[in-house]
Amino acid sequence: MEFDKKLENKRLPLDAFMAERNEVLQAWPTGQDVDFEEGVRTQQALPESKRFSAALARAERDGKTLIQPRAGVALVDEHIGLLRYLEPACDLLPTTIDAYTRLNQYDKAAEGIERSAAAGTSLLNGFPAVNHGLAECRRVVESLKKPVQVRHGTPDARLLAEITLAAGFSAYEGGGISYNIPYAKKVPLERSIRHWQYCDRLVGLYEEHGVRINREPFGPLSGTLVPPFVSHSVAILEGLLALEQGCRCITLGYGQAGNMVQDIAAIRSLRELGDEFFRAAGYHDFQLTTVFHQWMGGFPENESMAYGVIGWGSAMAALAGATKVIVKTPHEAAGIPTREANKQGLDCTAQVLNMVREQGFPPSPVVEREIEIIKREVRAVLAKVFELGQGDAALGAVRAFEAGVLDVPFAPAACNAGKLMPVRDNEGAVRVFEPGRVPLPADVLDYHRERVAERARAEGREPVFQMVVDDIYAISKSRLIGRPR
Repeated sequence: MEFDKKLENKRLPLDAFMAERNEVLQAWPTGQDVDFEEGVRTQQALPESKRFSAALARAERDGKTLIQPRAGVALVDEHIGLLRYLEPACDLLPTTIDAYTRLNQYDKAAEGIERSAAAGTSLLNGFPAVNHGLAECRRVVESLKKPVQVRHGTPDARLLAEITLAAGFSAYEGGGISYNIPYAKKVPLERSIRHWQYCDRLVGLYEEHGVRINREPFGPLSGTLVPPFVSHSVAILEGLLALEQGCRCITLGYGQAGNMVQDIAAIRSLRELGDEFFRAAGYHDFQLTTVFHQWMGGFPENESMAYGVIGWGSAMAALAGATKVIVKTPHEAAGIPTREANKQGLDCTAQVLNMVREQGFPPSPVVEREIEIIKREVRAVLAKVFELGQGDAALGAVRAFEAGVLDVPFAPAACNAGKLMPVRDNEGAVRVFEPGRVPLPADVLDYHRERVAERARAEGREPVFQMVVDDIYAISKSRLIGRPR
């Protein structure tokens, strides 16, 4: 393993980082325009209304759940127009990066820009920030009134980080695990973790210069029936990796599962576990928030039904007390949404949040039980991760995936065991059907089996893999649980 002996969760020495930085900035011509000191001045000049960390801090203080869409198109003026159109309907703005840039295929992204310009419409599924370069990315930020985050899916996001952060983007999504395992097949995990240590070290350097940039691990992972303890474990590991490199504003994420009790318990346990593990590792000076992703799986083709899914996710985000919610659109089943559909999803979410905002979910023994189960699962898994890594989060993560201790359902990465199999119980909560080699406590596994068996009895069938298949398609067919017809 090329990186195994070198990889460790230690802050990158500045001289080694700067030597690597010279290589990164030479990877594409636009990288040569980046100047760190100028980037610091650009970030420092941002008004508070454009600072992501400040918006999150206000939301935490006011008990408000902020609204953020996904959005990105190929050409700069069109991208600015799209974000300006969405801006009045949301609190935070995105710039979703195109697939070619995510794969570092900047030559193909350049072709996509040319074809989009000729066609008069975007032929890329996002914004090719590296190709547009520093000045044009800065023009995006300057054209807007609200904070903007870079959202992508890139195992090697070093050059993208350099350009967008120097341009004034004040939040950066992703991580070496969450932007590898669900997105890539053959990228070595040790390589992507090391590349993301670079991104976090860069964010840490901005922090040292008085600029707070938000870092958000990608919570939903594969987005399909992911048990909360799986995504929580990854999010906490990526938070620890970011903190070590000097990041101080961390947003941990979770993708909606669909069961009310489990979703509320998931966000509450995520916040508490993040604080627990970060402090146990010796980090105390950090700003911790949470993000709830509306349903990431298959959507109904019927738009009215899709609004039902969006509304339910909005209610859960508010009742769980998430700091922000990532919003879906009624066109999810059809592909890339129109800007009108994107705004409609935001409007639907805002309506529900406004109705739920003054309401709190009452104290519930059922929620508390689910919180305790999730915490026990996460603690058991992460204890084994740290054991494998001899106390090191980075090395432990690599070895845990090799051993199947960390295992993301339905993820394409070759280093992912794919042995952990989830299924819904009789109330729609995501349970463990087959644990693979994930080290859950014996009594917790018994609890999962009992809940799955309860569903099987209700449906008059044995607990079988067909349940899993049925559950994958259930919401797109207007159900939560894949009941036999």
